[in-house]
Amino acid sequence: MPSMYGDLARPPLHAAALKHSLVTSGSLWTEVLVVDVSSSTNAELARRARTSDDNGVVLIAEHQTAGRGRLDRTWIAPPRSGLTFSALLRPYDVDVARWSWIPLLAGVVVAATVRETANVQADVKWPNDVIVGDRKMAGVLAQRADTGGRQPAVVLGIGLNVSQRDDELPLPTATSLALEGAATTDRAVLVRSLLRNLERVYDNWLRTGGDPQHGLHDAYTAACTSLGRQVRVDVAEGDAVTGLAVGVDEHGRLLVNGAHGQQAFGAGDVVHLRAST
Repeated sequence: MPSMYGDLARPPLHAAALKHSLVTSGSLWTEVLVVDVSSSTNAELARRARTSDDNGVVLIAEHQTAGRGRLDRTWIAPPRSGLTFSALLRPYDVDVARWSWIPLLAGVVVAATVRETANVQADVKWPNDVIVGDRKMAGVLAQRADTGGRQPAVVLGIGLNVSQRDDELPLPTATSLALEGAATTDRAVLVRSLLRNLERVYDNWLRTGGDPQHGLHDAYTAACTSLGRQVRVDVAEGDAVTGLAVGVDEHGRLLVNGAHGQQAFGAGDVVHLRAST
């Protein structure tokens, strides 16, 4: 008898079951959608932000064909091999100047979920890459949506490698839960845990007006393995800066002590350098 889906090791997610467990009275999540294919879940929810006042909508794609990560990098994985989803959020009561903490918040949540649910020691590389050792397991992309005059919105995209094999990874510097011997690679378990954790941390951030000093800054610095290391920061324009990553400021910018004193970076690609011997 033929199977209902091609890869028995990669069963599909069931939207009804996820909605039943996540969309409850008083929950942040108001809708959970699962689609077979999406070019970009971030782009789809950005369009929705322009045509509705929806908040707390989650869109999960079993296969994303044109997903983008930070610095406009491509994020593509075999169907049902990972978790690829976006959330439409409207942080009404938080000053837009503090929205820069949303992707950092998400990185902390993903790393904590991987540790707690999958029993894999994950950390954060500034600003929001989730890594195991120095291999990337998950990425986060937050984009402010053009709402056409409606309430301001941000679309938060998350991609987590779950069951990819070595030959399915986009880069040799990537990894997956399966390759790291995770306690579970059940995507339904993982996405429920991740969204519940995200709701809890995001709600606390909202209640405190987005002030990172109410726990988020400490949680981030504890999770960020870039701090206290020699790093190279590659920026889109200008020369790379090498130095010691010493902290994160109130805007989530990375502070680096280099040859020309301390500099703050709001964007850039961080490379962890090996200590000289």
